[in-house]
Amino acid sequence: MDLKAIEKLVAIIDKSSATEFTYKDEGIEITISKKDNAPVIAPGAPLCMPMQMPIAAAAPAAPAAPVEEKEEEEPVFITSPIVATFYSAAGPDIPAYVRVGETVKAGDTVCILEAMKIMNEVSAEFDCQIEAILVSNEQRVEYGQPLFRVKKI
Repeated sequence: MDLKAIEKLVAIIDKSSATEFTYKDEGIEITISKKDNAPVIAPGAPLCMPMQMPIAAAAPAAPAAPVEEKEEEEPVFITSPIVATFYSAAGPDIPAYVRVGETVKAGDTVCILEAMKIMNEVSAEFDCQIEAILVSNEQRVEYGQPLFRVKKI
């Protein structure tokens, strides 16, 4: 593997979401790891050519002590099934379907989405508590856009 090929490989790994890559060929082993968004090359066997790259060579890192993971729940969202205009209530003088902190049962209406003059009710798919309303009344929303952050009950 020549220097140009290694540089191309480093550029590809740097742009990808991969955090580590190992290449083995004819007695050469190269491991590329990204830490803090900066790739690091750790040769497993000596290379027969000098490397003049702006990336630091490092020895393989010692295994880190296990870190206790906190049990953080990933956020759960009620999302828009269509491109439309968001309405929090059935009318301007009517209270909103839901407010932050309220508990909603599966099947309860949480908002209305208007598309092409058709009013579409959006219902909760599961019992939940509304943690945040992520859009404002009469705001245009996209398909898949989160409307509410909720906590499953």
